Amino acid sequence: MKSSFELAMERLNKQSPAVKVTAAQKAELADLEALYKSKIADREILVKGQLKKAAEKGDAEAYVQLEKQLVSDRKTLATELEAEKERVREGKK
Repeated sequence: MKSSFELAMERLNKQSPAVKVTAAQKAELADLEALYKSKIADREILVKGQLKKAAEKGDAEAYVQLEKQLVSDRKTLATELEAEKERVREGKK
């Protein structure tokens, strides 16, 4: 007799079967993670420098705008990363 968890997992696998990721795909996914981590860090360094300048000038409006830009950049890069990961998982070049 199967537990309710096992039955639920079977239904889930019928709806969307689990995708098997090859070793090459895992390596490519790891490379993508590293690349986007560095892109985010690069962007943070750039914007944080601008934030420091805005704070020194006392420009609160520019500071807030830069913070919003940083958040937006992080979201954009995270979205790009997920799209690239999905492309790799699907086996597309």
